[in-house]
Amino acid sequence: MQIIAIAQEKTNMAILKHIASKNADYGEAERYLIFQHDEYTQKPILDENGNMLLREEYYLDGINCDPFTFDAECRETNAFFHKNQSFNEIKSHHYIISFDPKDQEEHGLTGEQAQKLGVEYAKENFSGHQALVCTHTDGHNGSGNIHVHIVINSVRKYDTEPQPYMEFDRDSKAGYKHHLSDRYRIYLKQKVMDMCRSNGLNQVDLLNPAEKKISEKEYWAKRRGQKNLDEHNAELKKKGLTPRQTTFQTEKQYLRDAIDAVASQATSQEEFSRLLSDRYNITFKVSRGRYSYLHPNRQKYITGRNLGTLYEENHLLQVFQENSNRQHAKKSHSTDRPVTDFSEQSKSSASVQTDETTYSFLFIKSDLRLVTDLLHCIKAQQSQAYAQKVKLSNLKMMAQTVAYVQEHGFQSKEDLDTALSNASAQSTDTRNTLKSTEDALKNINEQIHYTGQYLANKNIYADYRKSHNKSKFYEAHRAELILYESALRILKEKSNGKKLPTLKMLQEEKKRLIKLQISQREKLDTFRQYERKLRTVCSNVESILHQPYIKIPVQENSHEHSLF
Repeated sequence: MQIIAIAQEKTNMAILKHIASKNADYGEAERYLIFQHDEYTQKPILDENGNMLLREEYYLDGINCDPFTFDAECRETNAFFHKNQSFNEIKSHHYIISFDPKDQEEHGLTGEQAQKLGVEYAKENFSGHQALVCTHTDGHNGSGNIHVHIVINSVRKYDTEPQPYMEFDRDSKAGYKHHLSDRYRIYLKQKVMDMCRSNGLNQVDLLNPAEKKISEKEYWAKRRGQKNLDEHNAELKKKGLTPRQTTFQTEKQYLRDAIDAVASQATSQEEFSRLLSDRYNITFKVSRGRYSYLHPNRQKYITGRNLGTLYEENHLLQVFQENSNRQHAKKSHSTDRPVTDFSEQSKSSASVQTDETTYSFLFIKSDLRLVTDLLHCIKAQQSQAYAQKVKLSNLKMMAQTVAYVQEHGFQSKEDLDTALSNASAQSTDTRNTLKSTEDALKNINEQIHYTGQYLANKNIYADYRKSHNKSKFYEAHRAELILYESALRILKEKSNGKKLPTLKMLQEEKKRLIKLQISQREKLDTFRQYERKLRTVCSNVESILHQPYIKIPVQENSHEHSLF
């Protein structure tokens, strides 16, 4: 049975992955689970004597079979029911439950506990099948996250009780094959979510599309590309050359990074399209409400759906609106702000003396920059002209620094440090407040989603309650009823026993939080800018105070304890 390493084993949540195999060698599944394998080639790792190496830690159980005779027992079942005799038949199904790496540290998850959960999951959802359940603790690429492999024979060995997720009567009968329908897949994902929640493990909604969708194909493309790049860079280093690129980027990741950068600035769909084209040579189009992107090296568009929900119309239009509101608010703020008269200040001169030359120039209000350290500037040491240019720039920055200190009434270095400390604290507090608001907004968005899911299937559930043949009705509307029940359960959990809020109430709260989020972001930007300016001033003051040849004139009316 051909087994491949799973990309999702590196994720930050519990996930469920499925692989169907036509390989008739069931023993290969067992060997993969027990022995070490190369992640790229999927071939066993051998010692110096050519023997396979056991995995450092694994837990193995068999369901309806002995785990060490899984191969032979599956073949016997297939022969008994005259199934899996042709090449094109699916011989086995491989499911992987990969837990969040944080579960080990935060919730004390162990390999033994994960194995117990995996066995219970397999017994409940793959009853009647011969199955191997094996837990690995080494994680993807040595990451250490715990994951459970469940390998089942595609042919059911024993009859089992009909279950809500079964689509046909034969799905519970011995001798029939495993039938993974869309409804069954939804059910299995829901069971993973329920398992994690009931055991206090990290989990997100697996029934909704991912914000950044990384397919298995893209994952392995990145892995192979990074390996080839590393090998190429190693050859360059041997030749004494410095590699220009160290991280491999897939075409899809190039699109994601570009869209993320542009979306943070664009205020409209038109501006978004223009910036993508100008900066990244990416062609953007909208067709039937779907966003698509053309990579510069491709001839076929990639849809936003294939990139993730962050790159689709609904999300991006909201981002554009937020950017537009923020920009409008900034313009209004700057318009309403009184203009300070710097005419007198601009007339004052700042003179700075060195041991050779005296420079005098008018102070012009501009953005402060750090003073360049000439002693450690290699380019300045190599070029006298460049050094002279840096000196002039430094003198200008020093003069602006002195003007800023005097303008804002700082009397000592301690005053500056105190102001910087307060500004840093304000930035931190505002950042924490913004994080709380964003978390609340995320929670509201989840509630809106599940409320919509609940309302969409509410009538079907009501009809189900009224139906005379509930089993038949459930079979016909299984997916809708599962979505209804899961939505209702999650909404009750979020409401903490209180009355469920209406969709109108949730949408109003969302508008309030978005407005609050925009205001807090603007406030944070202001504090950050002030903090950065103070850091620059403090650094420049340090440079000035530690250069004894620089003399800064003190105004006659200045305070006797003035910094300068």
